[in-house]
Amino acid sequence: MTNPQEGPLQLGRPTTMPASPEEAVLDRVPNPQADTLYVARFTAPEFTSLCPVTGQPDFAHLVIDYVPNDWLVESKSLKLYLASFRNHGAFHEDCTVAVGRRIHDLLQPHWLRIGGYWYPRGGIPIDVFWQSGAPPKEVWLPDQGVPPYRGRG
Repeated sequence: MTNPQEGPLQLGRPTTMPASPEEAVLDRVPNPQADTLYVARFTAPEFTSLCPVTGQPDFAHLVIDYVPNDWLVESKSLKLYLASFRNHGAFHEDCTVAVGRRIHDLLQPHWLRIGGYWYPRGGIPIDVFWQSGAPPKEVWLPDQGVPPYRGRG
């Protein structure tokens, strides 16, 4: 199978870890249910990037919900793209919104939202949310299921 934008898919063949999000290739595949409105969810509970000031690792739980149009994001390429942030220095807000926009630009879905639930840095957790607009009224949108940070309770 080929990706109409980039050529052969990464799926089913050996790939190397991209050195940066800019170098990562996101693949898309045709949506076989394009005539139906539904929500697809990807959860990345171990997302990692680097603090652009200290170089220390930052950790987040990302939840990406989207209502596909003609395209689906191919999951292996998404996994490699998200992993490419491990050596990327950026603030929480930048990482979260960049992931959402990159997927949205590739797929042009009916709707997309991303929740970035970041673990505390300096004692303050930062949660970042972005969406492409209002969701279609006909779809069921489940809660993202990530409780707010409460420390030791």
